[in-house]
Amino acid sequence: MTVHFIGAGPGDPDLLTLRGRDLLARCPVCLHAGSIVPREMLRHCPPDARLVDTAALSLDDIEAEFLRAHQAGQDVARLHSGDLSIYSAVAEQIRRLDRHGIPYTLTPGVPAFAAAAATLGRELTVPGLAQSVVLTRVGGRASAMPPAESLEAFAATGATLAIHLAIHALPAIVETLLPLGGAECPVVVAARISWPDQRVVRGTLGTILSLMETEAIERTALVLVGRALAPDGFRDSALYDPDYRRRFRP
Repeated sequence: MTVHFIGAGPGDPDLLTLRGRDLLARCPVCLHAGSIVPREMLRHCPPDARLVDTAALSLDDIEAEFLRAHQAGQDVARLHSGDLSIYSAVAEQIRRLDRHGIPYTLTPGVPAFAAAAATLGRELTVPGLAQSVVLTRVGGRASAMPPAESLEAFAATGATLAIHLAIHALPAIVETLLPLGGAECPVVVAARISWPDQRVVRGTLGTILSLMETEAIERTALVLVGRALAPDGFRDSALYDPDYRRRFRP
């Protein structure tokens, strides 16, 4: 048997990848993050599949489900929200699978920052404004931040910041970034992107806190900060310039 970790994407069932859909359809067991993965995605599972909501489970409980399926020779679809590459808690699960010699695969999903950029109609890297995107978070109960990975250090680069799992710390984020970015630096709070009840609040470091006073957004939100969110007067990329010589344009 094999455990197939699948990134479900930001929420819209249509943003599940074809590979993820096909894996769900052939696995007799599905462990899913029920608190944040829409149940509509489970319609791809076989009618008689064992469906396990992991929202209330510990890592030991999840490991026990893997072992149960392993002993029965049943493939497992492990459905996570977003993409598996960041903040997915996959690392500790595959470490335990390695201990038991249980094979696994990873299927990526649409990450929240990419879905948010699409909703905003923005490119997060704009010539002359920002050519890097920093995916980061703030310290919390689940995991502390390494000392060198501070918002101050990342903001000093001028990169677009995609701050995950941090809506509760928005006042502290503003306090930290305001001296570096200035009051006019664009900020977007994107909550439950691609869900029917998605919310997008656009502002600046100087206005975002007052704008959020009337918004009941407490979780499942991404904070984006950077000049690329409201570009003005930037130069065109050289990629399509007729004078830019490259292999496909003699």
